[in-house]
Amino acid sequence: MTYDEVVAFALRLPGVEHGTAYGRPCLKAHGKFLTRLFEDGESLVCPGVPFDEREMLVEAQPDVFHFTDHFRNYPYVLIRLAGVHPGTVERMVLRHWRTTAPKTVLKAWDEAHPTETA
Repeated sequence: MTYDEVVAFALRLPGVEHGTAYGRPCLKAHGKFLTRLFEDGESLVCPGVPFDEREMLVEAQPDVFHFTDHFRNYPYVLIRLAGVHPGTVERMVLRHWRTTAPKTVLKAWDEAHPTETA
């Protein structure tokens, strides 16, 4: 998967737009940080991943999931895009998008996409 593919997927979600976070290009959903490409140019910064889930992902697939000391105390995981299944990234982005969406947007989304609820 490429970052351009992540962007194409995310921009199909209501309320997602290009933005900046800490001076870097990112995607925002409803004005809140959704995701961005990590400084290594190969990993996606994925917020909203509970610590126990992150540990399990890193342990199960260290070639795909990782984090740095900077993210140690935050519920984030880094995903190496070259080695991940696109559906995994899409599910994680969709899950975090759902935390930013207003209830009316979620209701409309769920009605239009009953198989895509997280």
